[in-house]
Amino acid sequence: MQLRPGIDGTDTGLVARIFARLDRRLSSDAPQPVALALSGGGDSIALLRLAAAWARARGRPLTALSVDHRLNPASADWTRFAGEAARAAGAHWRGLVWDGDKPATGLTAAARAARHRLIAEAARAAGARVVLFAHTADDIAEADLMRAEGSTLGRVREWSPSPVWPEGRGLMLLRPLLDERRETLRAWLAGQGADWIEDPANADPRFGRSRARQALAGTVPDGAAAGRDRSSSEGITANHDGTVRIARDVRARGLAAALVCVGGGATPPRGDRLDRLMQRLQAGEDFAAALCGARVEADGETVLLMREAGELARRAPPPLLLHPGVEAVWDGRFAVRASEAGWSVAPARGRLSALSAADRAAVNRAPAAARGAVPVLIRDGQAGPVLAGAGVERRELVAERLRLALDETTHEDDLIASPWRNAAEAPIFGDRQSRPWAQSGPADDRGPQ
Repeated sequence: MQLRPGIDGTDTGLVARIFARLDRRLSSDAPQPVALALSGGGDSIALLRLAAAWARARGRPLTALSVDHRLNPASADWTRFAGEAARAAGAHWRGLVWDGDKPATGLTAAARAARHRLIAEAARAAGARVVLFAHTADDIAEADLMRAEGSTLGRVREWSPSPVWPEGRGLMLLRPLLDERRETLRAWLAGQGADWIEDPANADPRFGRSRARQALAGTVPDGAAAGRDRSSSEGITANHDGTVRIARDVRARGLAAALVCVGGGATPPRGDRLDRLMQRLQAGEDFAAALCGARVEADGETVLLMREAGELARRAPPPLLLHPGVEAVWDGRFAVRASEAGWSVAPARGRLSALSAADRAAVNRAPAAARGAVPVLIRDGQAGPVLAGAGVERRELVAERLRLALDETTHEDDLIASPWRNAAEAPIFGDRQSRPWAQSGPADDRGPQ
């Protein structure tokens, strides 16, 4: 890809391309900030400068977030450099630190997960709905090579939900540089007289990413097409009680997303286990199975996914204490908040018989195997659990999360959270509405196909 320098030494074509990609996904008049992951490396500094110019032109605040993993003696200096670069570009900046012990094995994956978690928490605290990441066409080519050599590294897409849960709930990641070459961005920065950090780990052969980078040196990636592995959401219907109905011919990516969302976790199913489940579904077999914390009940043409109450009981989590006015996530499936102290949330399993007759009738609207996984409220000094309590609000997260995972959203304006409901007025299973995803795919055509 050849640069076309302008009179001032910048690649005006690059700026126009990135502006167009940001405009396709982001609102130009929203008061919320756009967040940006800033490491200080060449790719992220280029994205910072491009995004800051876009934000100034569109009137949007920009918040840069830098994570110090405490893995390199120079990391504090790198963080300081990133902060100075962000402020010089006109962005707000916040430094984050990965504290605590580091694992002896799997350090790269652990660092990546910690980075996403810290960035997601900070972005949500700032009110952002979208976080920009500086992955390039070279990153896609390197990841493809690593997968070909046995890595389980996931595919990078231009527009995707935050991979951490529940910290990343409601957040989308946008990677507007996926069609750009690393060398293009560095040439553009050099033309501006900009500095950036070169992490020595990028050349360390002990790391798989570094080996892939060296192996691909001098080659030309095909671009970001591999990062747009879109899968139809056809055959998936999410109910507002946390269950999901699927067709027997559901696609693998949609099934994997539904299992993770229904189970409330963050780890996708292993490929071999997902393949076996797909085979049983496609063969028309009637069965019950559990995967990713979700229970699959297949009976004729009806296939229902629900939370596996038995696993929830085996883990035996303590009741979740609610602090007044603070949103808490229970079992990865419900957001709950109380207006006053004294409330906690627990699974109904082992407590069903203590519910009132009316509450038991409400719970009985759920599939039998899912009833033990229904959340109930416990009040200090109260004789037994209840489904609802005055001043306690809840939000069901499964359908909301699945909507993001299945590419129903293509723009920042689509990121509308499910409504809070007063639990005293709307018991958990009082609303049997469902949301089928249309066969036509995304809700509009603002995103690239």
